[in-house]
Parts: sequence; structure tokens; C-alpha cells
Amino acid sequence: MLPGFPEAAPLQGLIGGVLIGLAAALMLLGAGRIAGVSGILARGTAIAEGSMARTSAWGFLVGLPLGALAIRFGTDWEPAVFASWPVLVAAGFLVGFGTRMGSGCTSGHGVCGVSRLSHRSIVATTAFMAAGIATVFIMSLVGA
Repeated sequence: MLPGFPEAAPLQGLIGGVLIGLAAALMLLGAGRIAGVSGILARGTAIAEGSMARTSAWGFLVGLPLGALAIRFGTDWEPAVFASWPVLVAAGFLVGFGTRMGSGCTSGHGVCGVSRLSHRSIVATTAFMAAGIATVFIMSLVGA
């Protein structure tokens, strides 16, 4: 077991992964849409007319934080605080810019694109993972 992680964490991670995969499959099979959050938000579904009904798009988007809040109640889980609000807002804008530049977000490429063997998504997910690994490595070197 890893220090600082409860024994149930691997099981919870597995269950969460299965639920994410199931949700992505149901979205693709049921609505004919890829469950990438940036695509649902930006590519003409939640904001403007698109191939998905606005009520479905907003239901999907609103359900994401509501699901996290539902898990929080009845547990001793506390959200982590990593940075100040200005830093978090700036990071959000950078992530939004990156998803537009990369033609999708991590959920769209990593979960949905890779499972469909999309070459663009495989390259994007490899880049996401490499950048994340490099960031953690560099931050551990500087002691942050």
C-alpha cells in the first residue's frame, strides 16, 4: 500500500474507472456523441445548436460536479487546496486554451479517443502523459 493512501483507494479507482468507461460507452452508443467535456461545451451542443440536445449536454455537464458533491457527503473526504483562486482561474484559462489548440480535452482524447483507436487521440494522450510526468519530475527536483 502506498503511504497516505487508504487501502480502499485502488478499488475505488477501479470502480471509478469502470463507471467513467461505462458513461463514455453509453454516451457514444445512446447519443452518438463522444463524452469529451470540451466538445460538449464548445462545439455547438451546450452553448449553441449541435448534434446533441442542449438538455442532454447541460445534464452531462451539470452532472459532473454534482456527482463529485454526492460522493463528498457521508464521507470524511476533504477537497485539497493547491493554489489561490487567481492561480486556479489562470490555470483554467490555460487548460481551455490547450483544449482548443489540441482539438479536445483529456477526457475526450484519453478515455474516448484512445478506446476508439484514434491516432490523433493516441498522440494527444501521449503528449498529456509526457507533459504530466515531466512536470512532476521537474517539480520534485525544485522541491515544490
